[in-house]
Amino acid sequence: MSATLGAVWGRVEQQDFRSRVRGTLLGTAVGDALGGPVDGLTLEEIRAAYGAEGLVDLGFGYGRRGSVTHHTQLTLFTVDGLIRAQVRRDTGAWHPPTDLHRAYLRWAATQRDWGPDERRAEDGWLAREEWLYARREPTRALLLGLGDEKMGTLEAPKNPDDMGPEAVARSAPFGLLVGWEPQLVVQLAVECAAQTHGHPTACLSAGAYAVIVHGLARGQSLDGSVQQALAVLAARPGHRPVSDALQHALGAVRQGMPSPARVEELTGDGAADGMLAAAVYCALVGEDVRHGLCLAVNQAGPSAVAGAL
Repeated sequence: MSATLGAVWGRVEQQDFRSRVRGTLLGTAVGDALGGPVDGLTLEEIRAAYGAEGLVDLGFGYGRRGSVTHHTQLTLFTVDGLIRAQVRRDTGAWHPPTDLHRAYLRWAATQRDWGPDERRAEDGWLAREEWLYARREPTRALLLGLGDEKMGTLEAPKNPDDMGPEAVARSAPFGLLVGWEPQLVVQLAVECAAQTHGHPTACLSAGAYAVIVHGLARGQSLDGSVQQALAVLAARPGHRPVSDALQHALGAVRQGMPSPARVEELTGDGAADGMLAAAVYCALVGEDVRHGLCLAVNQAGPSAVAGAL
């Protein structure tokens, strides 16, 4: 990653960036773990289980308190793929989507194998972490998209009709490429989303999310980062559903006190664009991180995705 930053940053800037990287990854994991136990429950069911305020702290899931789901697993493998792409940058064989695809295939192995295989020399450190060898309800699109060695591309995407939010939820690390221009960040996120979720709405939602994180990692405000994402999206065919969803989120901020009903309105049917909009809304209206996360997960949509985003 250091090659991405360049030589112009001093120690303070580097420490600040490292802090933003840690915050991005920890935020994903905490939000994912918070929402995981209530994924798929209605608001009434959440309140019946956790009290009138709903879920306000890490609950039990998968046998322990604070377990992450496949969203965090895949986010870590996104980082793994980006690090390897950076290492290969000067070798003459640089194609980041391929490195990301190989990383996602390593994640797929954690979903079917009992544990790390020491004979696979290419696995590296992450794929040898035993705690990752746990199936945390990955969707059919993920398992099918990464079920063979063939890589989905924009020309021949995997699951071209799938609008699910899983590709968005793993795309925050693309935004940490702060030395890249936003257009390149979008392009990489979109190409990698097509490896499992080929519908334009899913791909462009992943790209928009990556650009929002990119703006934040560069020190911009959240509102400014969303506006930047809208500007970058405008040049891409099929952007209208994602752009409209983000505009809807910005408009909802001015429509009174935050509520689960407003979050559910934004999430809609749980597709990628709606989940991105709901997450942006919760981040904008949240009094602090805890309030924003609790607002995101206490609703009837996919709570783990909302929290992670």
